[in-house]
Amino acid sequence: MDTDQRLREAAEKLALTLAQGGMQKTTARVMTALLYTRQESMTAADLCEQLSISSGAVSTAVKQLIPLGLIERVPAPGSRRDHYRFRQGAWASLMSQQNAMLATMRDAAQEGLDAAGDDGITGRRLHEMKDFYAYMTEELIPLIDSWRERYAAQRTDASR
Repeated sequence: MDTDQRLREAAEKLALTLAQGGMQKTTARVMTALLYTRQESMTAADLCEQLSISSGAVSTAVKQLIPLGLIERVPAPGSRRDHYRFRQGAWASLMSQQNAMLATMRDAAQEGLDAAGDDGITGRRLHEMKDFYAYMTEELIPLIDSWRERYAAQRTDASR
């Protein structure tokens, strides 16, 4: 089996895992195709051909992946087609976006506490929820910043 085939199989395996985790299957397949490709970028037509899906399916997937910061549209000199690539720094950006969800969950717990009060079973459960999401919010930002610094340092050392 050649390298390209092995990469396509690895991409499909990851796409299946992401779909089982809640991502739309076609969106997961487009994302992983761009992640695992050996090309700098791919056009919608490239994705349609490789994945055997319609241009509408690619368009829908792209519309979901770009706002998440996982892929980006890039210029391709001499081409009138849109080109897409997996975005550098995508993983840290994706995790950074989770900060908003963590804060929403923390605030929802506080809203419940305001309504139910601190006492009783409901209050205990909501306190645990609030404390958990407050902790995660506090810890996630420095953790992502630390990873970015470490990764940048490793890349700098590797280029020397």
